[in-house]
Amino acid sequence: MFTDRLAEVVDARVHRPHVIVEAAARRRRAYVGDRLVLIAADHPARGALRAGSRPLAMADRADLLERLCVALERPGVDGVLGTADILEDLLLLGALDGKIVVGSMNRGGLAGTTFEIDDRFTGYDADALTAMHFDGGKMLLRIDPDDPATASTMQSCAQAVDTLAARRLMAMVEPFISHRVDGRVRNDLTPDAMIRAISVASGLGGTSAYTWLKVPVVPEMERVMAASTLPALLLGGEVPADRDAAFDGWQKALQLPTVKGIVAGRSLLYPTDDDVAGAVDTAVSLL
Repeated sequence: MFTDRLAEVVDARVHRPHVIVEAAARRRRAYVGDRLVLIAADHPARGALRAGSRPLAMADRADLLERLCVALERPGVDGVLGTADILEDLLLLGALDGKIVVGSMNRGGLAGTTFEIDDRFTGYDADALTAMHFDGGKMLLRIDPDDPATASTMQSCAQAVDTLAARRLMAMVEPFISHRVDGRVRNDLTPDAMIRAISVASGLGGTSAYTWLKVPVVPEMERVMAASTLPALLLGGEVPADRDAAFDGWQKALQLPTVKGIVAGRSLLYPTDDDVAGAVDTAVSLL
């Protein structure tokens, strides 16, 4: 059955590409509530296809879309974060009606490259998000003290915060302090590093009125989240070896006053038991 739906998507892309914009205009929009559960699916555009022990799990687009549709249909799931190709597929599949939709903006810092920190905005911009009637834009800010490209990435993020705020769209900033270890970019998940990253991200742009943070669960979350008054969503991250421990960490962090929900991708879409609906339902129950 899903194969037939996917064939219709391909047919529309070949013969009627204009229906994508029409579907976006017709889409029933949602409102940001007190608590949010968003499903993240912007990893492939950065060349990050691994999920748990499967190095190319996200390389099968049909499988990814089917998992996304299952997740978005579960009660309590508010929306999705993705790049244009994935969000347009979901539009054509009719999966975004009544959902919050956040477009991913900077995907130029490809995983494993020498230019990874030089994270160019190769995805959505504020104009495109507005034209598609979406609800916000997400950007990744990795601050590497030893990489001069950090400065230009930070400047681009600040400009994106301003252009989104001018249109009253959410600017979702995901900040890290990062370092190269054996040639690969690694995020510093110590409390002090996250406090510094959050402090920098909170001050980006000429206004923080529409800025939200996307943060991982790390030790001492109460001290970490005290670094800002901005609303924050918890980052799901990789598929955890111990799912119960990961969910317990989410549940504790969700008690903090500025933590308003979860943005999770691989940990919910590719659980170790492959039960997408079960993983999503458990995550929703934490709220």
